[in-house]
Amino acid sequence: MFNLSTVLVISQLIFSVVAIIYFVNSIKNHRSSVKTIRLSSEKEGQELRRLRNIRLTEPLSEKARPKSIDEIVGQEKGIEALRAALMGENPQHVIIYGPPGVGKTAVSRLILEEAKHSADSPFKSGAPFVELDSAILQFDERNIADPLMGSVHDHIYQGAGAYGSAGVPRPKPGAVTKAHGGILFLDEIGELHPYQLNRLLKVLEDRKVYLNSSYYSPEDENTPPYIHDVFKNGLPADFRLVGATTKSPRDIPEALRSRCREVFFNSLTAEQVEKIAADSCIKAGFKYEEKVPGLVSEYCENGHSTVNIIQTAASVAKLSRRKTIKAEDILKVADFGRFTPVYRQKLSTGEVGVVNGLAVTGGGTGCVLPVEAVCKKGRGNLNITGIVEKEEINSVNGKLIRKGTAYASAENALTVLNTLFGIDTSKYDFHINFPGGVPVDGPSAGIALFCEMYSAATEKPVRDKTVMTGELGIKGDVLPVGGIEEKLTAGKNAGAKTAIIPKGVYDKKYESLSPNLISAENITEVIKAVFETDISGKAAHKIA
Repeated sequence: MFNLSTVLVISQLIFSVVAIIYFVNSIKNHRSSVKTIRLSSEKEGQELRRLRNIRLTEPLSEKARPKSIDEIVGQEKGIEALRAALMGENPQHVIIYGPPGVGKTAVSRLILEEAKHSADSPFKSGAPFVELDSAILQFDERNIADPLMGSVHDHIYQGAGAYGSAGVPRPKPGAVTKAHGGILFLDEIGELHPYQLNRLLKVLEDRKVYLNSSYYSPEDENTPPYIHDVFKNGLPADFRLVGATTKSPRDIPEALRSRCREVFFNSLTAEQVEKIAADSCIKAGFKYEEKVPGLVSEYCENGHSTVNIIQTAASVAKLSRRKTIKAEDILKVADFGRFTPVYRQKLSTGEVGVVNGLAVTGGGTGCVLPVEAVCKKGRGNLNITGIVEKEEINSVNGKLIRKGTAYASAENALTVLNTLFGIDTSKYDFHINFPGGVPVDGPSAGIALFCEMYSAATEKPVRDKTVMTGELGIKGDVLPVGGIEEKLTAGKNAGAKTAIIPKGVYDKKYESLSPNLISAENITEVIKAVFETDISGKAAHKIA
């Protein structure tokens, strides 16, 4: 019989053999697993390299992308304002307003590149340009996924990596940190979620972003020092925000606007679209018929659509084995692409009761605002159609509605017609219309409203291709208004020959924006210019 010591030796020997077999098998399994992973990785790597070797031709949109500021069309003032905001010793946060496809993103990139080479700029040579689209920016309120602010992958969630097994949360930087030392460009910033916007405003003030996790413990010795640092001191986020939007300033939260310099980009004129079309043809490697740029401008009003129609027309030409884009190619593309002709503002030409006013849109762009009126016998009624805005004012006593200033301007015009020109407006009905569906507010339509009402009452035609802006006082004074340069530019682009502005805002520099610029101090001077006649005493009118 075996004694106890023999049994123990045999047991220990068996245990050792089993352990050796287990570890040998573990090593074999590990090697097999590593080999499998390596083979799988090589296979995936080969597939990735294969995909990267497949390349289509470079899209025309990339070829036509501006490589320098000089290639940006029609935004000289916006570029100057953006340079002033970003290229100084203390660059500012910026909001750029403007329609799509006019160069907001391209200009921002190019100005950052300029700033990197400026001795006074804090942007260094490696300053990043991080771009996000606010309209599709998604986030998780638990901070698990937030590409803007950054996220924390707690150990109980996927993504914590090696820290998960150690029970340590893993912070990951977001765009505000990736943009540190450079520019964070948020396209369509007006679509940013209010929760994200409030967090962003805090980051702009602190210049750092703080991440939270209920699984983080300051006393945990297993947590690496840099993670303690992140949760204690935050991640750096010292950048300059450039937000772009197609909305008007009043649609952007005041809390954001108050922290930013506002810059306005203009809509493109037909001539500017023609230039982009011609440049795109050249960059595509094609010649073009003389009519092509003009035809494109009839269907396009921004850079994106212009490049797209030229690229398609170039394909049509190439299929016909031609290196010249013809006018018929543009018409074909417009037909099968169902392009709608662009509405270009046109001036009224010497009609009775129709006047071309000038206004500024919510985006800061000037526009021609036609106003029309009809006068007939009645009981002194004033009817205004079109989109004439009113303002709601909330107070402790309830909601108040303020009459639109455009409506008030029409009432002022009635008073002046009555007191200064002897037209008993209590015997006539006036119907005023603002066509085109453009929201109207502000007193600057005052003299335009008066002139079209005066024209309707006296049946006198308005001077051909004349535009005007100015507030009308009840004693006939022409009062100053804003946005003169933008308004005159719109009138010039529409083909105006005469422009009337208040004398109080006249500046010699405006003369280049109108062949015949007239500054008026009172409504009598306006009448003389608009109807090309002297006014003395009471005005004659059509109704006895």
